[in-house]
Amino acid sequence: MANDPSYIIAGKGRWGTRMHALLVGEGRRVEFAQSSRREVGESDDDYEARMTRNVGESSAQIAWLCVPPVPHVPLLTRTALAAGLHVIVEKPWNYSREETAALQRVADTKKLKIGVHFEYCFLSGVERWRTEYARRSDLRFSGIFTTSVSDHMGVSAMQNLGSHLFSILESAVPNAALGEINCGYESVNQRTVWLESGKERVDEIDLLAHQEPIIQRYLARFESSLHGENFPIDLGFAQRVNEKVELLVSGTKSPPATSAGGAPGGDS
Repeated sequence: MANDPSYIIAGKGRWGTRMHALLVGEGRRVEFAQSSRREVGESDDDYEARMTRNVGESSAQIAWLCVPPVPHVPLLTRTALAAGLHVIVEKPWNYSREETAALQRVADTKKLKIGVHFEYCFLSGVERWRTEYARRSDLRFSGIFTTSVSDHMGVSAMQNLGSHLFSILESAVPNAALGEINCGYESVNQRTVWLESGKERVDEIDLLAHQEPIIQRYLARFESSLHGENFPIDLGFAQRVNEKVELLVSGTKSPPATSAGGAPGGDS
């Protein structure tokens, strides 16, 4: 539609190509940024200047950064903000509090939005949990997120896959205690979260069983926030998710399958 925002996608890999197709299917005008890959030996200033030119020449209103969590993502985010674009960043957001706060200050000054793409927060089952269980403090949250694919981003399974699980915890049941979190590459495909009270399993959500348009719901909420509506899945949310993950894995490397917590307990 004429009033729908247009997008520029940074990243022409598998995920960027998929998001391009999805946005086109939703009737959005979409273009790819010229190479967003940082060249070997390219300085911060040179990279920022090049990407500022690339993004600044676009007529888009939203930059979707479909790139892995490489060190220059905050710089790429800052470049998009400097060009006056709202930004969507892929998870996991594993950058420092200082970098996060600096970007948020820029966004606030320019009245721009930054969203982090935690799509499972928009499942109907997660919304139901948010309604029924958010205020309860007697629950224990557990989850499993394993995938048959290998690690193609160089990010630990707990940070990459586990961030999805912790986003559900933070979004729907922030008062719940942490049970077991299992994550792993090169394993059986499983994506399930559940709640327990004492020895009783209260509820569970199979993240693989749904056929809901959760990315489209994410987009609708993000686009509505450009007109003043609340959008909670922002940098502050992503920072809280990352801190919970870091508390779990601080100082350790994740093997092909990792777990933490107390009792048995799903890919990106």
